[in-house]
Parts: sequence; C-alpha cells; structure tokens
Amino acid sequence: MFVTPAYAQQAAPAEGETQAPAGETHAAPADAHAGETHTETGAEHGSGVFPPFDPSTYPSQLLWLAITFGLFYLFLKKVIVPRIGGILEVRRDRIAQDLDQAARMKEDADAAVAAYEQELAEARANANTIGQSARDSAKANAETERKKVEADLEAKLAEAEQRIAGIKAKAMSEVGNIAEETATAIVQQLTGTKVEKTDVSSAVKAVRN
Repeated sequence: MFVTPAYAQQAAPAEGETQAPAGETHAAPADAHAGETHTETGAEHGSGVFPPFDPSTYPSQLLWLAITFGLFYLFLKKVIVPRIGGILEVRRDRIAQDLDQAARMKEDADAAVAAYEQELAEARANANTIGQSARDSAKANAETERKKVEADLEAKLAEAEQRIAGIKAKAMSEVGNIAEETATAIVQQLTGTKVEKTDVSSAVKAVRN
C-alpha cells in the first residue's frame, strides 16, 4: 500500500561503461568520492518523510481508506447490525412477555382479592343470619320453656288449691261433727237430759251459716 524508496548498496554501471574486473581496483578521485557521498546523504534526507504524510502516497491511501470503510460498512450492515437488532428484538419480546405475564398475574390477584372479599362478605352475612337465627331460636325455646314452667306451676297451683279445698272441706265437715258432738255433750251436762242429734246439727249449721 505504501511506496518506500529502496536504495541499492552498489550503483549499477551506466550505459557505455564497463565494470572493472574483480581483481582490478578503480581509484576514484577524492573529490568525486566526496561528491557522491554528499549526494547520497541528501537523497536520504529528502526521502525521510513518514509515508502516511507523504503527498505522493495520498491517492493510494484514499483508495485503501475507501475500500476499508466500505468493507467495514458491509461488515456492520451484514453482521453486527443484524445481531444487535436480533438481540434487541429478543429483549423486546422478552420484556413484552414479562409485562403480559405481570398483567395476567395482576388480573389473577385482583380476581382472587375480589373473590376473597365476596366470600368474606357472604361469610359475614351468613354469620349474622346464623346468629339471628340462634337468638330467635333461643328466645323461642326460652319462651316455650317459660310457658311450660308457667303451665306446670299453674297445674300444680290448681292441684294444690284443690287439695287445700278438699282438706278445708274435710276439716269443716269434721269441725261440724266435732261441734255437734261438743254441743250435744254440753247441753246434756247442763240440762241433764238427752238431746236429739238432729236438733244439735240444725243449730250448728245455723250458726255456721
């Protein structure tokens, strides 16, 4: 790509000149040798420019720059960009799937919360109904027991009153007999005569009434 001047260690013979044999030596004048050395040193100093900064290599550099840029562009377009695009597409699809899954999970959670709240409300309503039913049932049972106890008490009271009435009647009848006998005995002792029982009974009944 870069043009670099090459310097031969030994100059080729000019046209029309013959090279001396190997065994022969050619003595050059001191001035000529000094001039040749000076010329070679100047040439080296003149061509010592860094090749990229050498104006004579600009066309080739621009050509290779265009070729390299084109190849790099094609490499980016055919290899790098599709890979990056594929990676971005995969990540975008994954993010979209994650968002969809998160949305579905949120919907499921909302549905579960709604179902739980509905079941809780139904449970509270059932508990209130059961409590009210239990209170009503207990109240009804208590009222039934109260009425039963009152009925039993009334029955026992009526039975007691009947018994008292019977005892009272029996006592009154016995009192009447005792009174008749006592009155008969007193009258006999006072008068010394026998008194009729019917008369004494009539007198006692009259006093009792």
